[in-house]
Formats: sequence, C-alpha cells, structure tokens
Amino acid sequence: MPSSSLAPVRPHPRPRPGAVDSDRRRTSASVILRSVLDHGPVARSTIARLTGLSPASVTDHCARLTGLGLIREAPEPRRPAGTGRVGRPHVPVDLDGSRFVVGGVHVAVPYTTVALLDLRGRVVAERRLDHDGAVVEPARVLADAAAGLRALLAHHRTRTPLAVGIAAGGWVDRDSGSVVEHPLLGWRDVPVRELLHAHTGLPVHVDGHARALVNGERLFGGAARGSPSVLHLFAGNVVDAAFATHDEVHHGPRSQAGSIAHLPVAGGTERCDCGRTGCLQVELSERTLCRRAREAGVVHTSNPLRVLAAAAGGDATAVRLLLHRSRMTGRAVGLLLDVLNPDTVVVTEAGAIHREDCLAALREEVGPDRAAAVVPTSFPDSVLAVAGGSVALDVLYRDPLGMSPEGFPALSPGPI
Repeated sequence: MPSSSLAPVRPHPRPRPGAVDSDRRRTSASVILRSVLDHGPVARSTIARLTGLSPASVTDHCARLTGLGLIREAPEPRRPAGTGRVGRPHVPVDLDGSRFVVGGVHVAVPYTTVALLDLRGRVVAERRLDHDGAVVEPARVLADAAAGLRALLAHHRTRTPLAVGIAAGGWVDRDSGSVVEHPLLGWRDVPVRELLHAHTGLPVHVDGHARALVNGERLFGGAARGSPSVLHLFAGNVVDAAFATHDEVHHGPRSQAGSIAHLPVAGGTERCDCGRTGCLQVELSERTLCRRAREAGVVHTSNPLRVLAAAAGGDATAVRLLLHRSRMTGRAVGLLLDVLNPDTVVVTEAGAIHREDCLAALREEVGPDRAAAVVPTSFPDSVLAVAGGSVALDVLYRDPLGMSPEGFPALSPGPI
C-alpha cells in the first residue's frame, strides 16, 4: 500500500495537568476511604502501608476527608501505666457514622422499600410502602418514595442526606438513570433519576438490584468482601444476576448484563410468557412459589414470608415447596458457575437465606466441589434496603470528593 494512502499518525493529546492531578486526588481519596472502611479505627501510618501512598499524602487526604465529615479521629488510646513511653501515640481514624446518611429506594412488584443507611451500609431506618392497585404508576411510586424518605429524615434530624440510591429489577440503565423495561411493573423508559431528583433535590443514582447487591457485598458484606470475582443471583419476583471481577461490576451496553430470566433450568415445568417451558424467571419467581402454596392450601396470600412462616410452624407441604425452589435455584447457580466460574456466589433467595435445609439443598445441587463457594446474602433482614442504599454508597466510595456536601453546597436542607 502506498504510503500516501495512509492517514498521518497523530499523537494523542496530553491530558491537562490539572485534570490529571484532580483524578489522582480523587483516586487516592477513594483508596483511603475504603481503607478506613475496611480497617478502621486505623492509624494513618497503617493506611500508608496498606495503600502504598506516602505518609504525607495520607495525612493530607485524611485532613480533607475529616473536613468533609466523612472520617474523624477515634478516641485517643490509653497507655498502660508504667510503660515509660513518651510522646503522642498514633491516633487512629475511623468513619464518622453520626453525620451523614444516604437514602435507599428499592422498587419491587408489590411494594417499595425506602430506607436511610449510614456510611457503613447499616440501616438506620426503613419503611415499606405497599403499591395500591394492579397498575403501578411510576410517577406516583417515586413521589411516594420521596415522601417516605422525607418522613424518615424527619425522625433523624441530626443526619444530613448525601444522595439517594434507587434499585429495581428488570432492565435498568445506570448511565441514563432509567428503567428501560420492567415487564412485571409495566414500566418502560421511565426516567427514574430525573423524577426522583425533582422530588428530593438530591443527587440520584440508579442501578439494577443484583448489581447493587454485589456492590453492597464487596463494601459491607461477609464472604464476598475482597473476593477476586463475585456472582450474585437474585431470586425474588424478578430473577436476575450480576457479576463482578476485581471490584468492578460488569454492566455491558446499556446495562443489559445479568438478564437471565429466560435461561432454561433443568427439570423446569412452568410455562413462561415467552412460550417456552422452564425459564429461570417463572421457575424461581416468588409468584410461582406463592401460587403453588395457595393451590396446596398452605397460604392465602402472595407473601413468600407466609410460606416461610408455615414451614417454620411444621407445615410439611410448605417445607417441600421451599426445598424444591432452593434445589431449582441451585441448578441455576450450577449453570452460571459453569459459564462464569466465579470465586464466590452470593444467593438472595428466601429459603436459602432463612433455612439451613434449603441452603443445604441448594448447595447439594451445585455439587461438592463448589458448594463451599456459595453463600447466602449478608443482609438477610434488610436486603432490599441495602440494595437501594448501596447504589449511592458505591458512588461515595468511588469518589468521596465528588459526592460530599462540598460538591453540592446547596444540598441542605433541600426539597426533601
């Protein structure tokens, strides 16, 4: 090929020094805040050793994070009498859990959960808002969620809200802040971020609930915290999954990753709306569990917790239904393990969360070689609240300098 036909090679423009310095500061602040979350109370010298940052940089960033109210010095340790040591001891720093909260919103099919979470992902307050009627109108649901958050904050006036995280099932596009499609709710192209921001005046961050819970697990969870790769399977009324490697959740184009509703599960007998039999969504759905329990005369509602209560009370049919669902969930986990081969699998499924026999049945389907890698959610009593709050807290820990009152001084008190 003649050289004249080749386009000239142009060097990439160099980033502005100020932008590079800003990115470096934000990255360092994130690393330090995560270190305080993971190890606090922790000395600044220990943070420097753990992160590889210079002591001067750690001191500077700790001062900045303290000024923002995100961390504070822990009480100065007492020296044992008679040690003969002089000088000021290393004063550790820890998260300041007393000042800030994030709002968490999770939109399920029958109800919306609203909550306040502190910087450690602990639920400070929580409320469930039942949906009225068969049509779940998005503008009404989001207005009610904002009102619910306002009511919770009224009882916690010493707390300042930093942002709101909202999680839902279905196809949720994080970048646009919208629910693209949620068939069970009847939602399509709902600008969730825009609508909820209009009601609260706060920054709003949106994501799918399986991805949100992966972030919750890696920040605040148990077995999955620090795991090189994590798969999360959520089996509620909606069934979906999320996968993370090296602290990064995979979203895919328009955040479509994790859509597993129509994957086939071995032994499935339920007819799906798509026309096939045995799709994960219809086999594992809480709707299917409750319908079967009603047909068997176990319960008369669509609340899966009533099935659990019946099983706890000794109802053999309820136990059988729960064990069957957990086994089918185990088959789904085995399928995903074969495809993705993660180090850790976290399952949010009612039976496996609350009953040892169901967790054992699930693991048995996975097989002895991988059973130990499968664990239930770390948040059995607050999983939906944590899902919503984790969407906002993930943003905070990735960029604490951008998501703080300094970043939006007009925040307080705001419309919420």
